[in-house]
Amino acid sequence: MRYFLNRLIFFIISLWAAVTINFALPRMMPGNPALAMFAKFQGQMQPQALKALELQFGFSDKPLYQQYFTYLKGLVTGHWGLSFTYYPTPVTTVIHNSLPWTIGLVGIATLLSVFLGTALGIFISWRRGGILDSILPPVTVFFQAVPYFWMALLLLFVFGFKLSWFPMAHGYGRMVTPGWSGTFLSSMLYHGILPGITIFLGSFSGWMIGMRNNMIYTLGEDYIVFAEAKGVSQARLMFHYAARNAILPQVTSFAIAIGNVVSGSILTEVVFSYPGIGNQLNTAVLNEDYPLIQSAFLIIAVTVLLANLLVDLLYTRLDPRVRTEGATV
Repeated sequence: MRYFLNRLIFFIISLWAAVTINFALPRMMPGNPALAMFAKFQGQMQPQALKALELQFGFSDKPLYQQYFTYLKGLVTGHWGLSFTYYPTPVTTVIHNSLPWTIGLVGIATLLSVFLGTALGIFISWRRGGILDSILPPVTVFFQAVPYFWMALLLLFVFGFKLSWFPMAHGYGRMVTPGWSGTFLSSMLYHGILPGITIFLGSFSGWMIGMRNNMIYTLGEDYIVFAEAKGVSQARLMFHYAARNAILPQVTSFAIAIGNVVSGSILTEVVFSYPGIGNQLNTAVLNEDYPLIQSAFLIIAVTVLLANLLVDLLYTRLDPRVRTEGATV
């Protein structure tokens, strides 16, 4: 219980720090979104309209502490401001429309790379020196060494432009109406194949080689040799004794990967014009859309903190020593 409370207190403090920094950063920048919009209209907008825009974007002459409490109230009640790029659409609507695309695409590709990479890492380490152990690591490292956007451009050129096997852009066909229909779902999956393969190839090697190296180190431990000498079955030795201990660093990496799911593979989404949060974040940066940038960063920070909290709690199940040390602090 004490370990859980420590983790929870750390999460609350980290969350408060992330929220506060997210509030302070836009106010430390020169100018504000209203001034940028005012400049784009090149004198066609009245000063009164500028004042109204500043109030809509949450900038006022009130003391900073009052603005801070108004900001916190807005976070709780869901009033995150208006998007500068899609004005007057609320930021929450933009994120609500784009976030499921990223979670679906990057989430599925990440989960596949984690589970397949970890499983293959266990297998090839157990068969160390075999054919798969000799071929898979160098081949997959080659794909990981290629930058995401180069791999995306290569797949787009070969399978989209030259062979015309897959669509070259967007999340679904232009003639398809979004909804829970078979036509839309099949179109969505069809458009997500190339971006998904790009993300999978870029991360698969890290999971496989990381698990392989952890397993090789664990298999050299004395307790593994002792268990083998006692006649423990090969399957139990591999999964219960070796893999269970070797997988702990993978769990930590998985928490970071969950955070990357929300931030999305920005360059991949930009190359394929995929309607995810990464593409929206890129558009927001280009258009100096501070409310949208601020909200996207806040979601990413909260997701990473939640993922780390869950992993900390999961560690107590995988490694009881963590819970014991936490109780003695």
